[in-house]
Amino acid sequence: MPKTPSKLPPMSAVRVFEAAARHQSFTRAAEELGMTQAAVSYQIKILEDRIGAPLFIRLPRQVTLTPKGRQLAPAVTEAFEALRNAFAGVEEAVQTVLSITTLSTFASNWLVPRLGRFRQLHPNIAVQVSVSTDIVEITRSEFDIGIRSGTGEWSGVEAHMLFPNQFTPVCSPELLQDVELREPVDILKLPLISPSDPWWLDWFAAAGVQDVDLSHRPDNSLGVQQFEGMAAIAGQGVALINPFFFPDDLASGRLVKPFDLLATTDRSYWLVYPKGRRRSAKVQAFRDWVLSEVAGDSEMSKPAIQTKTGT
Repeated sequence: MPKTPSKLPPMSAVRVFEAAARHQSFTRAAEELGMTQAAVSYQIKILEDRIGAPLFIRLPRQVTLTPKGRQLAPAVTEAFEALRNAFAGVEEAVQTVLSITTLSTFASNWLVPRLGRFRQLHPNIAVQVSVSTDIVEITRSEFDIGIRSGTGEWSGVEAHMLFPNQFTPVCSPELLQDVELREPVDILKLPLISPSDPWWLDWFAAAGVQDVDLSHRPDNSLGVQQFEGMAAIAGQGVALINPFFFPDDLASGRLVKPFDLLATTDRSYWLVYPKGRRRSAKVQAFRDWVLSEVAGDSEMSKPAIQTKTGT
């Protein structure tokens, strides 16, 4: 029959023995471990009773290892050194790798193009971005930071508002060449991208156009604003987008606004992280950088029209 492994002695006593053997001093071991000298002596006595032999020779002003102590000390020291190295490696990885869960369009159209500036400021922090359409329960995950769309009311997290979830119709300039648009209702003369998106009705209502029926239109839904904006640039129709995500396309004229009317919901984009990680240096660095980027964004402006959709 295989031999049953011996049960390990209390790890608190082994930890004290390792420090005392390394220092050859109960006093210095007590200082390192934040204990009293009496507590060190007590833990050593527990270990000696467990082994059945003394491990130290107690002299008036010092202690020295007995032969049993000298036999045990190298293996214990090596084991604790391996543990120290293992934990140091994990701690280094935790402090130098920042993991972010975010939405697709935020990642592709806002975050990723700017990440180079963050890396220049913090070259020792590696950023890992994970894209998801679902809200990840960040307090129960390994992600450090999340980007969410919502009202900012989530338990267990610190939430910083980035910019409002506002939207406006856009299209390619070529799409408007043969169509005269005098008022918002005239957009219905053009093909709409993702007409089943309820925000279309919200925008028309905010623009004063009532009783709009889009149910008969082909539902060419692309799922995310990133693709809808690309389809609009390609001349496939009018897309409803958040201008914060397309500043370069709007500035260059690849996208144009038929009407300069913005509508907003009661939702915004937020940077969130668990309350327990608010003192993390890498989280603080990323939070401060993102908020600085948002504050300096040239596209920030108050919407001309607002409507609370609650979606």
